[in-house]
This record gives sequence, C-alpha cells and structure tokens, in this order.
Amino acid sequence: MATDSLPKDPDFVDPETQRILGEDTRFHRLGWKRLTILSIVEAIALGSLGLPAAFASLGMVAGLILTVGLGFVAIYAGYNIGQTKLKYPQIGHYADVGRLLFGKWGSKIFIGSFVTLLVFVIGSHCLTGAIAFRTITQSNVCALVFSISSAAILLLLAVPPFFAEIAILGYIDFASIIIAIGVTMIATGIQYSGGATISNPDAIPWSAWPKAGLTFSGAIVATNNIVFAYSFAGCLPSFMDEMHTPEDYIKTLWWMGGIQIVVYSLTGSIIYAFVGQGVQSPALLSAGPLISRVVFGIALPVIFISGSINTTVVCRYIHGKVYKDSMIRYINTTKGWASWIGLVFTITLLAWVIAEAIPIFSELLSIISALFVSGLSFYLPPVMWYLLLKEGSWYEKRNLKPAFFNGVVFIVGMIIFGCGTYASIAELLTQVLKITKFQSGSVGQPFTCS
Repeated sequence: MATDSLPKDPDFVDPETQRILGEDTRFHRLGWKRLTILSIVEAIALGSLGLPAAFASLGMVAGLILTVGLGFVAIYAGYNIGQTKLKYPQIGHYADVGRLLFGKWGSKIFIGSFVTLLVFVIGSHCLTGAIAFRTITQSNVCALVFSISSAAILLLLAVPPFFAEIAILGYIDFASIIIAIGVTMIATGIQYSGGATISNPDAIPWSAWPKAGLTFSGAIVATNNIVFAYSFAGCLPSFMDEMHTPEDYIKTLWWMGGIQIVVYSLTGSIIYAFVGQGVQSPALLSAGPLISRVVFGIALPVIFISGSINTTVVCRYIHGKVYKDSMIRYINTTKGWASWIGLVFTITLLAWVIAEAIPIFSELLSIISALFVSGLSFYLPPVMWYLLLKEGSWYEKRNLKPAFFNGVVFIVGMIIFGCGTYASIAELLTQVLKITKFQSGSVGQPFTCS
C-alpha cells in the first residue's frame, strides 16, 4: 500500500492505517547531516590509503588531476541519481532503476549487479578485518579464527535496520579513518623527512610525472584505485529512501564529495611526497611494523562499520521486496525481527564463504568492481538523464549544457568500464593462469589457517 495515497487526517483513518503511517515514519528519520556522515562512512575506507601508491605510478600531476576530476564527475553523476529518485519516489534502491530504464530484463540485470557487488564488498571487509587482527596481534592463531571473528562483528553491526541509527556509529567511523590517515601521514613524514632512511637508503623522491616503464595496464590499475574510491553512488537511493526531506540530498552530495576530494588529494599527495616511489599499498605499511599495527587498530571501526552498512543496504532491499505488502517489512514484530536477523546472517555467511572459498578473490573483486562500479557510479547516471529526466529534445537550448556534461560523464564511465575490465582481467591472467601466485604460496587454500 502506498502511504502517499493514504489520508493524513487521523480522524478519518482506521487503526491499521494509522499504524502503517506510524511505522512508515520510523523509516524516514534521516536528515542530510546524518546522511552526510553515513555516505562518507560508506565511501571513505582503508582503500584511501592505497592512493599514495596510485600517485607513485601516475605521478603527482596526473594523480591530482584524476583525483579532483573524477571527484567532480562522481558528484555530477550522483546528482542525476538523486534527481531520478525524486522524480520516481517508488525507487527504493538502485536496483529498482533497471525496470524504469530497460524493463523486465533491465530489472534483473540491475538486481544481479547490485546484490553481487555488495556481497563481494562485504566479503572483502571480512578478509580485511582478518588481516587487521592478524597484523595487530602478530599472532600465530589460525587465520580462519580471525576471519570468522570479522564476519561475526560485521553481522552484529548490521542488525540495526535503520540508517538513522547506523549513522550514529558513523561519527566513530569518520573519526577513525581521519585519525588513521593522520597518523600515517605524520609517521611517514617523520620516518622519511630526509628523503632516505637507514632502512631505505635508496629511496626515490617523488616525481611530478609517471614512473619510468609504466605499462598501460599498470596505469589503469592505478587509476582504478582512484575510481573505486568514489564508488558511493550505488547506495545513494537506499539512503535517500529513509530521508524525511529527500530534496536535501544535494547538500549531502556537495559536502561528501568535497570532503572526499580534499581527503583523497591530501592523502595521496602528501604521503607520496614523504615516501616517494617506494610507497606501499596500503600506505600504512610504509610507516613500519609498529605504526601499521597502531593504524590498523585505529581503523578497526572503519573496516567493520563501513562493511556492515553494505550488509544493511542489500538486506533492506531483499527484505523490502519479499515483504513489500506486509507489516513485516517494518521490522516491528517478532516475525519481522526473526526474518531480518536471519537475512543478515545469510548474507554475511554467503559473503564470508565466497571470500574464503575463492583463492583469487581480490582479483575477482577487482574485475567485478570494474564491471559494476563503472556503471553504477559513472556511465548509467547520464543514461538516466537522457531517458528519465530530460524534458524535450537534447539539442534544445535549455538542454545543451546538461547534455554536454552528461555526454562527458558517459564517455568517462565507458572508458573506465572498458580499460578497467581489460586491466583487471590482464592482471588476473598474469597472476593466476601463469600459476605464479599458487607456486609462490601467496594464495592460500580455502578454509585453512594459511
């Protein structure tokens, strides 16, 4: 039942309708300030510490240009997604856009892409959490124990079904990543203040230009690190669906985009300037074993809170579809809570099993990200403008400017899609089909302590 068609005067509604209206209100308590924190938490994670290595490959000039340029492209694409949500309020999640654009088959493709990407992202947080625990403790405990512990924490943090409540944890998460980045900057700055150290006497200083011998695939992989740092668009409709004033998403978009651009630019450029070509990915590894343990400890909220938000988004989508005509969708009864917790457990377990079972999970995640992130965050939003938002012909005077900008964003997205997929597959073929990773032992066996 659509709540916008219900009478609002309580004197003329029956108790059941009043209950539906009251429960629906609980799902629309998110303001733009909390949404900003929530979006930043979902977008900025430990991946931002991989940007200095991208700068080392691309050079300072290209690194900064791509970081700032792709940031504004992502903001503009996000604006189109938000406008589509406002024009078609029945869109609860990004996956719902598929039916509007391409009908029944479009809906299936979008649902598959949306759910697959988020499940793989959750799996990556399981593995990242396990790596963090192992780094912090320097323990010989079976890696599977840390992996299961990570999955359990992600599960518990995803139990609250409302984004307005999760946003409160977002303040902790935001402080965590900013402190982690700050500590890494200070530590690398102190350690490499002379340009070279006793432990690294041959350190190469930073360069404005790409490193010598950079291959096409290497350049694309480095660029992908920047692209994926701006992959926030997939969750935007889900967040907007819980806002009490959805029009305010524009404020969030500018604040979040601006903060991302500043944080990424400073992180990439400053740490690269301190460390030079020898910077590792993630950059905290360049600060030494002790600092890496400290930073991983500080960043634990980032790993788990950010990961749990993805779980909540995908579970909210599935739960809402299964119980769209039932009060159970409001998760306010015993059956509602049982079905919700069961779904969170199932999705978390699925993500953990996939991450543990696939030896080449990181390479596969890179391919999936290249395939799906390029669409969700870049080339599909311009398609939304041309097919769903544009009024009149694209060549009309009022449409020329947005038509041009959307054309540019679409081209950028398709370049990311084509080149990113090629580079990811090339990396997979190089590392796996040549059996190098298996022979070296860098790929562990599924569900073992390695």
